[in-house]
Amino acid sequence: MVKKLIVVSALFMFLGSNAQNTHTVAKGDNPYSISRKYGMTLDELYRLNPDVKNNTLNIGEVLNIKNKAIGEKSPAKSEGSKVGKIVLQPKQTLYSITKQYHITEEEVRKLNPNLQMQIGEEVFLPVDKISKYADANANTVVSSTPVEQNTLTNDNSYEVQPKDNYYRISKKFGISQKELLALNPGLEERGLQAGDIIKVRNAGAEEAPAKKGGVAVETATTNPEPETKTYDKVATKGDYITYTVQAGDTVFGILNQFEISFDQLLELNPQLRNGLKTGMILKIKKIASSYVKTSGDALNVSIMLPFGFSSQDSKYRNIALDFLTGAKMAVERNAKAGKKINLKIIDSGAENVFQKSLSKIDKDQTDLIIGPLFKSNVIETLKYVDDKKIPVVAPFANTEELYEYSNLVMVETAHEVYYKRIAKEVKEVYNKQKIYLLAGTDRADANALKKELQANIKDADVVIVGSALDIKLENNMVTGKPAPVITVLTSDQDSYGSQYANHLIELSKEVSGIHAFSMYYNPIFEKKVDELSQVNLVYLMDRKIDTDGSFEKEILADYKQKYCKTPSKYAIIGFDVVNDMLMRENSRAELFKQIGKSQTQLATKFEFVQVKPGGAYVNTGYRVVRLLPQ
Repeated sequence: MVKKLIVVSALFMFLGSNAQNTHTVAKGDNPYSISRKYGMTLDELYRLNPDVKNNTLNIGEVLNIKNKAIGEKSPAKSEGSKVGKIVLQPKQTLYSITKQYHITEEEVRKLNPNLQMQIGEEVFLPVDKISKYADANANTVVSSTPVEQNTLTNDNSYEVQPKDNYYRISKKFGISQKELLALNPGLEERGLQAGDIIKVRNAGAEEAPAKKGGVAVETATTNPEPETKTYDKVATKGDYITYTVQAGDTVFGILNQFEISFDQLLELNPQLRNGLKTGMILKIKKIASSYVKTSGDALNVSIMLPFGFSSQDSKYRNIALDFLTGAKMAVERNAKAGKKINLKIIDSGAENVFQKSLSKIDKDQTDLIIGPLFKSNVIETLKYVDDKKIPVVAPFANTEELYEYSNLVMVETAHEVYYKRIAKEVKEVYNKQKIYLLAGTDRADANALKKELQANIKDADVVIVGSALDIKLENNMVTGKPAPVITVLTSDQDSYGSQYANHLIELSKEVSGIHAFSMYYNPIFEKKVDELSQVNLVYLMDRKIDTDGSFEKEILADYKQKYCKTPSKYAIIGFDVVNDMLMRENSRAELFKQIGKSQTQLATKFEFVQVKPGGAYVNTGYRVVRLLPQ
């Protein structure tokens, strides 16, 4: 599984503005915070910058301001790009870092004056570079987004940001909308306003069937359990996404839920001038136009893969080559079944020449694009084909930044799906045991799972540890004997999986009744099935080949005959992604008419759901594997 672990630093770089009367927009800025910073009213800011009132601020945008900076020696300087960090992996060199992240050695040395280039060492780099050039290889630990500004303060307050709504804030701080409104009397009536300081916590609140050795594999229905929402009466009517007003709804609440302005809502619903009424059906926004095939009955498929890297970046080329071997088998298989397919392979090349790669896509002769691999390239591709709404399939990129694109299909399952399922599994066996979470070099999954467990299990004692050896048995106060615990592995790194499995096997010799879980598959799980069945191990797997299946045997045999070897991880992904998409397509290229159908390919279960009305489709499929004792 391709995974990006997030490790973010709180360091900052400061950039000077071009003039004494300008401000360069930085992460977290909004019109209210900028006007307050320079002692201006919002009207003054809007008069000097007419476009600000109707458009979203862009980082790096230069605004005209009045030179009255409050609490600053010079208004010519404003906060600029943040710095994140990567954790050095085996075989990484200073040269490979400069090539991958498009940064000079001098810049790296400036940010890291004591750099030793030791495995495991943290290297600071600009966050925008890390976010744009993040590695698609699972062994690289990178930062992908900067820490948000204006987060929780010492008095449990929070400054509302421009795109905040009740749902986002509730999710961020692990509270319900009802609790949020209770903490802030009058908030629902006046609505969320950028720059407002609101309470998000009470004072003192904390951060929050088989035989012995058998393996049970469940093909689970895995739609992520949605957060509690007040506004769930969403539908489509004609060309619009609509919402049916419920008792107790307010205009401000609806605006915040759907992230729209009052002017936008009023333009679509002039009847609002007479007041909001229960049962009223509101138009929220126009549904984005979908792709319409205009040429022939053959499917025109373009696959974008990064072949054009230098020898120092051969890992990308190797991933691309392996992916392509599986993809070609899928195309050949569908062609033999009678599907007319025109296949075009596009070298997405190095990052600095990606625009040339895009120019190779004939938007009038392309029905489906599979790839590219990296998030920044996926965004550029989506923007390039936006006028045609050509479906784009992202094999690895999965981030909320992509959720707004209605013609995007994301293959990678979001981590949220995994930790919510594990939390459900833990809750079913919980009996007041201590719960240990073993985290890897990044604790994002562990922190998210801990919050989920504490929200769903009353008085749960959850401890995050960095080593399996820190997992200790409890003492039964009545018998004086060791008592079992619940453990969860939240890392997909092989070294942590081996340590975890071996330690649990030793603990199982002292006491029975241990319940072990893992958010991710690890090779040792299949090597020590009998031993790990004694700790009732349950793990999730997004890709697993059933070698006894006739379909799987056929594909594996064909691959070996064609390439004289068994398929690699990325060859399997290439086959599964392309075969799944082609099976959903028809001669009219109506991919999204079949997108809701659940399908399992060679090793991957595909179960796509739309993240929001008019948004992208994301895969939520996986298998549950249980090692059960007698």
